[in-house]
Amino acid sequence: MTTDVTSTPPSDLKTGYGWSAGVGVLLILLGIAAIAFPNFSTLAAEIWIAWLIFFGGIGKLGYAIQTRKESGFVWKLLLALLYVGTGVFLLFYPLQGIVSLTLVLGVFLLTEGVFETVLAFRMRPAANWGWSLVNGITTLLLGGLIWTAWPVNSTFAIGLLVGISLLFSGFSRLMLALAARDSLKQVPQA
Repeated sequence: MTTDVTSTPPSDLKTGYGWSAGVGVLLILLGIAAIAFPNFSTLAAEIWIAWLIFFGGIGKLGYAIQTRKESGFVWKLLLALLYVGTGVFLLFYPLQGIVSLTLVLGVFLLTEGVFETVLAFRMRPAANWGWSLVNGITTLLLGGLIWTAWPVNSTFAIGLLVGISLLFSGFSRLMLALAARDSLKQVPQA
């Protein structure tokens, strides 16, 4: 079966598929590293989140001071202090932060799995609704695995999940780049 290509690919595909493939390979390698060293990956993710929360709090504190004459100053200040305090706590007590973040992740995935499964059944007459059901059930199982093994799995769960996400993102990016390259080969050159 021959594919008739009637339009040229966008110019970014012409010049960018090499970079896209390179990013895909990099993501795959980072995913493999995160999976191979999940404890380190979990700690790195926790520290990254701690700094994000801390600097978010600094920003909120600056905003609270800037708008101190407007209503709600005390609440803005308290919220900023909550952010800063949480960030500092996570930086000084990373293991407790990891345990807490893993619990939150497990609850999030369980909740998302329930919502996705309900949504899948509501979409049931639509074509390919089964993929939503598979996604919901998989997410439920993943959340259940984290929940039932918590807090024992806390030191590696986040790093492992980040690694899996990077791996799948890398494969996806690489496949898109290869498809773009192949489509360019089929376009007649003017």
